[in-house]
Amino acid sequence: MANMNMIQSLNSALDIMLDRDETVLMFGEDVGYFGGVFRVSDGLQAKHGVHRVFDSPLAEGGLAAIAFGMGLNGLRPIVEIQFSDYIFPAYDQIVNEIAKLRHRSGGEFWTPVVVRAPAGGGIRGGHHHSQSPESQFTHTPGLNVVYCSNPYNAKGLLISAIESNDPIIFLEPKRCYRGPFYGDPHNVPTWKDHPDGEVPEEYYKIPLGEARLVEEGSDCTVISWGAMVHVAEQGIRDSGISCDLIDLQSLVPWDRDAVVKSVEKTGRCVIVHEAPKTSGFGAEMAASVQERCFYSLESRIERVTGWDTPFPHSTEWDYMPSPQRIADAIKRTMEG
Repeated sequence: MANMNMIQSLNSALDIMLDRDETVLMFGEDVGYFGGVFRVSDGLQAKHGVHRVFDSPLAEGGLAAIAFGMGLNGLRPIVEIQFSDYIFPAYDQIVNEIAKLRHRSGGEFWTPVVVRAPAGGGIRGGHHHSQSPESQFTHTPGLNVVYCSNPYNAKGLLISAIESNDPIIFLEPKRCYRGPFYGDPHNVPTWKDHPDGEVPEEYYKIPLGEARLVEEGSDCTVISWGAMVHVAEQGIRDSGISCDLIDLQSLVPWDRDAVVKSVEKTGRCVIVHEAPKTSGFGAEMAASVQERCFYSLESRIERVTGWDTPFPHSTEWDYMPSPQRIADAIKRTMEG
């Protein structure tokens, strides 16, 4: 086992899969010689060659279209979108072509494409470098959506995604790249390396579609994904209430059985995500919990989310869910 931060664990996953499977290749803006804007692909071009790890033009729609053709012809492309905010020029290719090919062809063809994208705020990125677009892809049948939260599951989930024959949107919380930051106006994160997880150096997989029970409690179920898992963990401690904390890991497919089992036990549910509240994935989860756990619920389902505004720059810590907001929501469920 090695002590790795998320950048190092993702790099390890990519390196292993490039070694194991000659059909795997990676491309995107600055991923080659430069090693990626966050250095996730650092050293991979030098080791595996410019035909396996290479740079692309600033044209996300073109990246998705090229990946579509590669996947259709037997390759396993990994596309890096430099920031998830810039995935939208590729949206048409992803949701109308890549996601639908297997269904259109009656299962005769498929496109094992992984689209990696750093997502979320917490690095003072401003409006166009901080968004969390996961719910916009969960609405597209044919796409799987994965959102890692720590170095260990980042590596295991990415390896599973690369080996999957389904197209995957793989979101990485950039706020956690070099260690988890809870964040407040007086505790601005730095880029100092901060390894924060024991990660096997060898190949391993984490199944897609399975949630992770981060901690076990008795009185409330708290569900989250990405960077918000760490914030929710602190919020639970601040609340002083015994909670199950579930890291969803995969949003499509998502582990309904694990969530239902927990809510039936606790009778209460708080859902935490960084994206805006309206039409966020928490709304889908709340509806599903209501459908399957109606007679077990002791109070209303709470959602703690980003606000329904464009992501702000100078006030990003006020925008994102905080431990205090989460603790308050947990306490409300106990009173309801």
